Amino acid sequence: MTARCVAPLFLPWSPMLFRAARLRLAAIAAVGIVAVVAGCTAPPTGASGAPEVAGPRPPLAEIALLDNPRTDGAEATALIADAAITPVAEDPAQTLPVTVTSRDLDGDREVTVEATDRVLALDIAGSIAATTWALGFGDRLVGRDVSTTFPGTDELPLVTSSGHAVSSEAILALRPDLIITDGTVGPTDVLVQLREAGITVVYVDVEPGLDAPAQLARDVAAVFGAAEAGELLATELDAELAATVAEVAAIAPSAPDERVRILFLYLRGASGVYYLFGEESGADELIEALGGVDVAGEIGWTGLRPMTDEALIAANPDLILVMSSGLESVGGVDGLLAEKPAIALTEAGQNRRFVDMADGEVLSFGPRTPLAIDALARAIYGAD
Repeated sequence: MTARCVAPLFLPWSPMLFRAARLRLAAIAAVGIVAVVAGCTAPPTGASGAPEVAGPRPPLAEIALLDNPRTDGAEATALIADAAITPVAEDPAQTLPVTVTSRDLDGDREVTVEATDRVLALDIAGSIAATTWALGFGDRLVGRDVSTTFPGTDELPLVTSSGHAVSSEAILALRPDLIITDGTVGPTDVLVQLREAGITVVYVDVEPGLDAPAQLARDVAAVFGAAEAGELLATELDAELAATVAEVAAIAPSAPDERVRILFLYLRGASGVYYLFGEESGADELIEALGGVDVAGEIGWTGLRPMTDEALIAANPDLILVMSSGLESVGGVDGLLAEKPAIALTEAGQNRRFVDMADGEVLSFGPRTPLAIDALARAIYGAD
């Protein structure tokens, strides 16, 4: 018997609302609010529960390139080389108790963290758990959200549904000392109840974009009372990102009229949800890092908005980036073009230039962001 998934109405806790109140917009929060509307769709995974990976590959400088990436190529899936996360330290030094600022949905509050022996790191993209692991505190994790699928977390019990709703019963059964979240899972009432039950809950809030991995490293490390490890990881991630962006720049066209015009489209076909991600969503910085032109920004698209045929045709992208499960939800490229004829009128639609990537990787802005950019560049510019 197949279980029917009913989308819960979590609008009161939606990260879109609280970040809008702070005059901020987070791409992952955007995915959260759309996921609420769209229903319960889990990231695509392989048999082990982890996203598919590509394995060892030659450097970007050595790959065969398309003659004209604006028109050549076709559908492609971007796969990171390795989902494993290597900790920056084996036994990071800690100073506890530590008092940090929790970026709660209803305003900042000072929270004292006294113990970090049993930790839950929860967000819609799995970025906080990935950062916790990269800092060297992976052995403290006692459970995981549905988006945390990297090696080493396979056996951890789930505390969220595929719709990213937390289960208070599942969490209480794990007896955590500490919950670190960003508001992209909820509902908020449950997290408030857990705090009232004596669990320390700390919210982090990092702007989406290429600065996010390093800042998240510092913020999560601060919660653990391990500022030194946070700075070490932040420095390492910034260096890796800079190196990867430079490698992409070396293979991407440099002439303005030759750069690939890219649009990020979020979609959930079963619910008819189609959103364009524009400036300040994080997608714009990702596209820039890929050497492309953010066409949503060109037409003045800020944040995320429902897709309109007029906006899509005006943007006229050469290539459309999508999340893998979103593309699957509309029946692949054929289903998308049939459902939205306006897409078929764009250069991307006519040339079938679509690149998809696992939901928890493409806009996660965590420790694997350099790998994600590398994988996307191969899918966009590579001839193989």
